[in-house]
Amino acid sequence: MSKVITLLGSTGSIGTQSLDVCRMHGYEVFGLSANSSVDKLLAQIAEFHPKYVAVTDPAAFDKLSAALAGQADAPKLLKGAEGLRALACMDGAGTVLNAVVGIAGLDASLAAIESGHDLALANKESLVTGGHLVTDAVKKHGVHLLPVDSEHSAIFQCLQDQHSAKTLEKILLTASGGPFFGMTTEQLRTKTKADALKHPNWNMGAKITIDSATLMNKGLELIEAAWLFGLPEDKIQIVVQRESIIHSAVQFADHSIIAQLGVPDMRIPIQYALTWPERLPSLVPELDFTALTKLSIATADDETFRCLKACKKAIRKGGLAPCAANGANEAAVAYFLRDEIGFLDIGRLVEGIVDSDSFGGDYTLADVHECDRMARAYVEAHI
Repeated sequence: MSKVITLLGSTGSIGTQSLDVCRMHGYEVFGLSANSSVDKLLAQIAEFHPKYVAVTDPAAFDKLSAALAGQADAPKLLKGAEGLRALACMDGAGTVLNAVVGIAGLDASLAAIESGHDLALANKESLVTGGHLVTDAVKKHGVHLLPVDSEHSAIFQCLQDQHSAKTLEKILLTASGGPFFGMTTEQLRTKTKADALKHPNWNMGAKITIDSATLMNKGLELIEAAWLFGLPEDKIQIVVQRESIIHSAVQFADHSIIAQLGVPDMRIPIQYALTWPERLPSLVPELDFTALTKLSIATADDETFRCLKACKKAIRKGGLAPCAANGANEAAVAYFLRDEIGFLDIGRLVEGIVDSDSFGGDYTLADVHECDRMARAYVEAHI
């Protein structure tokens, strides 16, 4: 099965694993994008020979341009946020896989959809910050929105029986619990960046690993699930599944529950988003049931982990509240990774911004970016 892919965010964890899938199945890579990882990008260009490459960081763009100077088969380079959007729009790829980190991916998601591309979405912030903009665009342009996050892919896979999907009653959204599962607020008070970056099950980038430690990632995924699958927050139950074997489950009207299981490897959901509705052989090892000793289930503690509580408040408020929560979190995590605030400050700041306004009503893309700017300013003023 021949596929042509544009991959946004190619040098991050999801991006490199996406290229593993492309390599295995011989998919053509039409375009790549990165922020600043020039050395990784050069290696990817040498292997996959994309026609276009977008680099958002100006200094990295200049470095890459100099490194490729004089090469006859060098790709055409695109610069900045405008270059990223231009790449997302380009004809030549059937699917755009958006693995950009943060709200920076929203404009590219909309550009891909509005230009008629199917969108494989690993950038959860597109739906968190601009949910109705993205879902309205998908309906208007008649494209497919294919989830890449392991939990949302699991839900999507469980809903492939369209007759049963009509009676969807509840989503069971699983969480690993992160490195600090079961700890009290006092125990969390002294946790450092090094502690928070030690995820028990997944190998991910720094920002999403911190989000997993605060349970912000699960809060963002709850908001994303509400937009993807059309259920309210009170019909999405978060359960802690420490082994990350059950990736999520759905409950139907007859109270039957169907779950998707597999080893914790992102190449399963990445590949399914690229091959849907088909399934192909995978690089990922099979799950050996005979080696499983337990599948533990627990409740997510949104009193101790305030980011999760803040996200629940945000999706109930609606409007731009999820965007504000996301913007405050992105800013707070950046401060934490620079050792400028404590671990508990992240939840305090995210909950503070959500509680600061009603955030109701409809919004435009310009409103999203203004809300994000305001949320970051709130964090700066309250650290």
